Amino acid sequence: MNDVCPPQTPAAWRPDRLERLEQLARDAGMIRVAVIYPVDGPSLTGAIESQKRELIEAILIGPEARIRQVAEEEGLSLGSTQIIDAATPEKAASVAVELAISGRVEGLKKGALKTNVLMHAVISEKAMRTSRKMSHVFAVDVSSYARLLFVSDAAINIRPDLSTLRDITANAIDLAHALGIERPKVALLSASENINEKIESTIFAAAICKMADRGTISGADVDGPLAMDLAISPRAAAIKGIVSNVAGHADILIVPDLVSGNILVKDLDYLANAETAGIVMGATVPIALTSRADTVEQRCASSALVCLVAAARKKTESLING
Repeated sequence: MNDVCPPQTPAAWRPDRLERLEQLARDAGMIRVAVIYPVDGPSLTGAIESQKRELIEAILIGPEARIRQVAEEEGLSLGSTQIIDAATPEKAASVAVELAISGRVEGLKKGALKTNVLMHAVISEKAMRTSRKMSHVFAVDVSSYARLLFVSDAAINIRPDLSTLRDITANAIDLAHALGIERPKVALLSASENINEKIESTIFAAAICKMADRGTISGADVDGPLAMDLAISPRAAAIKGIVSNVAGHADILIVPDLVSGNILVKDLDYLANAETAGIVMGATVPIALTSRADTVEQRCASSALVCLVAAARKKTESLING
């Protein structure tokens, strides 16, 4: 999907990569998504606008009277949108998980409930798990960078061990593939490009790279440890003499822990005027994990990610089943 990652362009013209994701999702076709507890203006508006843009068919789960009141206050037309009454965030999350397990929805979308409430409901059901641990991926559109960036994991796994980091990396690669990036470039971030026994993330990065060499992780070029400048700046890589398919051109940034990833994404968001969308990978259905501060555009972009991942999974299942 070269249109998502165009060549470097002058700052005066900003390609809307998130809008491009929406168009790809529309081309893939709408999917049924359970929107969990959309009881405030931003979450309900994001769900209805995602439906209006033909990204998802929303099933709203939460206290019906409250949802309808919010719709009236926001001037939203619910039309024939299905509402399943659920009094509490916990009940809404449980109902959504049941819909996913039964195959009645192909994705989940977070509304106005806490992330830990939603993820507890998901993780507690064995049928929602896959062979991989679940992880979050941010798709970040930074106008000064030549391609869409993916950052993982900045929302779920606090301090991943090596096996979790392997799954985080593989999940991010799967997302890139779902967006049409055939061979993404993955940078395992640390404070240095040198392996240092006192810096655990450098050792983990080297181990992940060896997994990629041996085929445990596939479908991407993987390098690390790499400092942030080496991952995204060809100039920095040249100055430091780093010869790599990844250095200076990373599509995916794998961070050492949640804290560093969260800081990185918020720096890009607030200081570099980036736009972000977020998704949970590694469950049996994709999950749009939105933030309270997300704009409608970001919420729609997260819906697009869910749609594209669901479409990619359908295609894979079709090939497996003949």
